[in-house]
Amino acid sequence: MARRPKTVAKKLVNFALSKKAEDVLLLDLRKITTMADFFIICSGTSDVQVKAIAEAVIEGAKKEEITIYHVEGLESLTWVLIDLVDIVVHVFRPDVRGYYQLERLWGDAEIDKFGDEDGG
Repeated sequence: MARRPKTVAKKLVNFALSKKAEDVLLLDLRKITTMADFFIICSGTSDVQVKAIAEAVIEGAKKEEITIYHVEGLESLTWVLIDLVDIVVHVFRPDVRGYYQLERLWGDAEIDKFGDEDGG
């Protein structure tokens, strides 16, 4: 049974939040590119946390039988990219996230924020 990409994306967000991912954004790219339907962008404050977040997303996806096509960055742990084709998860260290500024690059996307006490 096919799953809706937004439903899958929200599951992946919850996997990231389970490891205390910070500043979690879900960018809906469907109206602005064919590259992917959604980007999930989040931060971990240390190498250990970046790894924990990435592994929680990967393991959660496997348990839900969500196919991951490619993972890179698990060696350096400054930016881990988890590619599910229609959804791409980016787990950053804050300094690297600030440098690349993906949320500004894709600023035309509809953005949902998760995990902040004030809701954004």
